[in-house]
Amino acid sequence: MPELPEVETVRRSLAPAFGARVEQVRYSGLPLRLRKKLDLRAQRRAAEGAGIEGARRLGKYLLVDLQDREWAILVHLGMSGRLRIMSAAEPEPPHTHVVWALADGRELRFSDPRRFGQVDLVQRGAERDHPALAKLGIDPLEDPLDGPTLYELMHPSRQAIKAFLLDQRKVAGIGNIYASEALWMAQIRPSARANTVSKARAVRLAEAIPAVLRRALTKGGTSLKDFIAADGRTGEFAEYLQVYGRDGGDCLRDDCDGVIRRQVTQGRATFYCPGCQPR
Repeated sequence: MPELPEVETVRRSLAPAFGARVEQVRYSGLPLRLRKKLDLRAQRRAAEGAGIEGARRLGKYLLVDLQDREWAILVHLGMSGRLRIMSAAEPEPPHTHVVWALADGRELRFSDPRRFGQVDLVQRGAERDHPALAKLGIDPLEDPLDGPTLYELMHPSRQAIKAFLLDQRKVAGIGNIYASEALWMAQIRPSARANTVSKARAVRLAEAIPAVLRRALTKGGTSLKDFIAADGRTGEFAEYLQVYGRDGGDCLRDDCDGVIRRQVTQGRATFYCPGCQPR
């Protein structure tokens, strides 16, 4: 599933569409996230005739602002969604569900084979009134995140620390890959309960989270299966992962001779080093 660096990469790669006018909105008619169908009439009222002003990100959600309109288009990529800028002359990718045809001959296309993604409208200035955005937690690249703040968030929670990091109501944008990476960097075992993590380690984790996300962002995110940016480029951070997907490999920490292990927790693959991520 695309995480914060991938979604931010898509946001940045949408820049060539800024200023273009939406001429028509098309829809496949198939339900998307939560088996919900797109309100095509509302999309057309909001977008047709409007210019694309810019794009923002809240956690893993994209907001495409419409010029001189009170609405922004909300997009969540789900597990396999792609938002691409393509020439109208190019064949539509399989499983294309929403198309915003632009007056300059290009199209902004949303495709999603698994249909876990989401397309909706959100009122500008009242973004947090939308159910998908109302309870999002701290955005580790946009909001201040320090050790004491993170410790206070973790202290009441009996969740495993990795599950805590995946809870979008606590920290928005982190998924399976970067939770494993940040916990390795902070030397915290993923199965440790959040309320047992010391203040000192909370400080290390608060530093590790944005550091990992920013490193991934410099490489365009991580492309393992489905992710590509709006311009069709893939992310290169898979080559720089420290623990994720490296089970059986040597730990890359200089002073550790451990071997990376993989375990499945709550249906998700978790990677860690038993040598430098003690119980």
